Amino acid sequence: MYTKLDKQAGLKAVLVVAIAFFVGTLALTLHRHFTFYSSYDQGIFNQVFWNGTHGRFFQSTLSSQLSTNVVHGGEVPEVDYHRLGQHFTPALLLWLPIYYLFPHPATLTVFQATFVTAAGLVLYALARVYLEPALALLITISFYCANAVLGPTLSNFHDISQIPLFVFSLLLAMEKRWWWLFGILAILILAIREDSGITLFGIGAYMVVSRRYPRIGLGVCSLSFLYIVILTNLVMPIFSDDISKRFMLERFGQYADGDEASTLEILGNMITNPGLLIVELFTPFFGTIKYLVGQWLPLAFIPAVAPASWTIAGFPLLKLFLGKGQSVLAISIRYALAVTPGLFYGAILWWAGQGFGNFGKEIKDCQPRKLYPKFRRFWVVCICLSLLFTITSNPSRTLYFLIPDSIQPWVYVSLPEQWQRVPQIRSSLAQIPADASVSATTYLIPHLSGRREVIRLPGLEIRNDAEEVIKVDYMIADFWQLERYKAAFKGDRQWFKDITALIDTVTSNNEYGIIDFNNGVILLQKGVDSDSEAMAAWRSFLEKAENAGQN
Repeated sequence: MYTKLDKQAGLKAVLVVAIAFFVGTLALTLHRHFTFYSSYDQGIFNQVFWNGTHGRFFQSTLSSQLSTNVVHGGEVPEVDYHRLGQHFTPALLLWLPIYYLFPHPATLTVFQATFVTAAGLVLYALARVYLEPALALLITISFYCANAVLGPTLSNFHDISQIPLFVFSLLLAMEKRWWWLFGILAILILAIREDSGITLFGIGAYMVVSRRYPRIGLGVCSLSFLYIVILTNLVMPIFSDDISKRFMLERFGQYADGDEASTLEILGNMITNPGLLIVELFTPFFGTIKYLVGQWLPLAFIPAVAPASWTIAGFPLLKLFLGKGQSVLAISIRYALAVTPGLFYGAILWWAGQGFGNFGKEIKDCQPRKLYPKFRRFWVVCICLSLLFTITSNPSRTLYFLIPDSIQPWVYVSLPEQWQRVPQIRSSLAQIPADASVSATTYLIPHLSGRREVIRLPGLEIRNDAEEVIKVDYMIADFWQLERYKAAFKGDRQWFKDITALIDTVTSNNEYGIIDFNNGVILLQKGVDSDSEAMAAWRSFLEKAENAGQN
């Protein structure tokens, strides 16, 4: 019925698969970073870690630039802004000692590949509690090939990458009845992010509904709910107003009555307006179905009929389906990763024999299902399709050298073309002192984020540690990248226009001078005269870009 594997052979096979996943994802993401395709979030987290090694925990000017005070209030980004007002992520402190030894944005990329690879190994151990090695191996391969796993792993570093490792470990601790470890992991899951309690709530709900550990489950649900409510309504507002004035409105503004809303207010409005709740839950209808199919595909659609999958993953799915914005139903970005643990654990229990008909029955008393050759072949096809869809979606432009970003108009950057630019970009970056303040375009920010004062162009002002508003010492922009992508992407066209106008203004009034222009990368310094050759090269570049746009 399926290829037999003994315990040792299964372990060797899963180690080979895990190593292949680790090497492949790490190579691609490091290549993405070192060819200047890692972007703003990578810079935010690197600056948070860098500030942490200097005793300024969770502070970031890059996060400040996204805060409601700056975006909506027109204030200046602050160096001592605490990111905990946007996302409460104390679990990152676990990895700070390692970052202290290797203080580089690429270290975060290694972290992410390691977290997800380790999660797959724990998943295999979890599957082996009930399943034979061959079936456990196939489930693990499904995890490593899932679009919702591969896509977020190939992106910038993000805090959600810790969730599968901690959740699978917690579920394994539950199965082994290691309650001391279960308690530690429950706290760590809550510490990942303010909304990770939703995933933990789903696990508690499963423990209650399945009648396996109802008392502990009630405790887990109560802990998760109280944690989210207290954290988002009392703790996070201490640091900033972002949770009520920005994030709740951006995701759940349709349930808000004014210009700000707390989580309790949003929940209350959801309950009192069930009609809107149902509409939001099922719209866009085809987008919702497509998202579920994408999540189910690598497991051959088993989670669709697995009660544990619906119970655990249902709560993070509700968070996505009831929200608004294009990113909530994007299978290749970080939010999708929070859904996967419940789906995979539910699939394990389904294969162990737990279906809707015997949900609540002791799993040891259930009859394990058999994997027949025909379904196994179908499963393999599903895994291959999931892998294919991941590649063709070019998650976070990691595969930019394989997949064009746009067909009409044609936008494609080849590997030799980009690598030829790498030393040129590094030459420009090397001219910026390590302690200087700087404003840069998105894809240069991660490489400059290991400093106290860094923001994104066209911003120029920062409030420093002396509480003084200053303008940055340096400006650097990769116009080659903007010029290449602006033909197909509105955002890049706007950046190109705005930053060009800014440079024209600050050079005309002699506030900044152009000190270098190298293959589309422009570097300006405050309070100096422009280099004549650099200025001439810049004007020539603009003229060619304008002519190309007219053609």
